[in-house]
Amino acid sequence: MEGTMLWFNPAKHHGFIRTDEGERLRVDQDGFAAGEPLENRGRGTRVSFDRVDEQLDEARAVNVAAMPIFAARRARSRGRR
Repeated sequence: MEGTMLWFNPAKHHGFIRTDEGERLRVDQDGFAAGEPLENRGRGTRVSFDRVDEQLDEARAVNVAAMPIFAARRARSRGRR
């Protein structure tokens, strides 16, 4: 699945993601992919993740990783002749 980080508080060790379908999922510190840097947990970061439904608990996001940002190609300027 894919979504956007709403916020993450390192002091509280959790935050929330808004899925592309509009669902709000909790993400805990241990829900991030191994080696995922702290700066990839900021508001507005596009992420991919797996959704887990836990018994007697809300759904959570696990294996959360920042998605690579692809820069749009710029058009070449044509020289005047």
